Amino acid sequence: MNLSRFVAFDVETPNRMNNRMSAIGITVIDDGKISEEFYSLINPQQRFDYFNIGLTGIDEAAVKDAPVFPEIWTKIEPLLSSGMLVAHNAVFDMGVLKKCLQAYDIEWKPYVRYLCTVQMGKRVLPGMSHKLNVLCDHYGIELDHHQADSDSLACAKILLRYIEDGADPGQCIRTYSFDSLHSFV
Repeated sequence: MNLSRFVAFDVETPNRMNNRMSAIGITVIDDGKISEEFYSLINPQQRFDYFNIGLTGIDEAAVKDAPVFPEIWTKIEPLLSSGMLVAHNAVFDMGVLKKCLQAYDIEWKPYVRYLCTVQMGKRVLPGMSHKLNVLCDHYGIELDHHQADSDSLACAKILLRYIEDGADPGQCIRTYSFDSLHSFV
């Protein structure tokens, strides 16, 4: 398996249902260097909870003219398909992606391989909190927390630090099913 291209991504959601995105950030790593970044607000076509607005600063007014998920999918699918997916607390982000695909009847792959920087971190830095902001403080990485672009960039930088510190990403690969009957393989 080629582990020279990683695609770190992070999503923000409008409400506690976590079945739609209000923003996505993607950071691509090629051969150990950040090579590409993508960010977009997304109109979730759903209501926003006060909690999520307070967390992300994104509300109905912010996404009023933003593309809906099927429109953004045509831009992000080639990126997401181009390398090993990586997310911090990946099960959350993968779950939101799966629910968005299902909500709009978009078929993708039956499953994808991915890395979770929380799970990797438990091997690299045992006994430490693996919250994104704590890890960013530990490594001196700038973070505007709960902003999808900043969170995906931080995730990518944390992955690079783990690799620099000797972590083998190949030992941390997991599989996520996009089959509607299963969450994991």
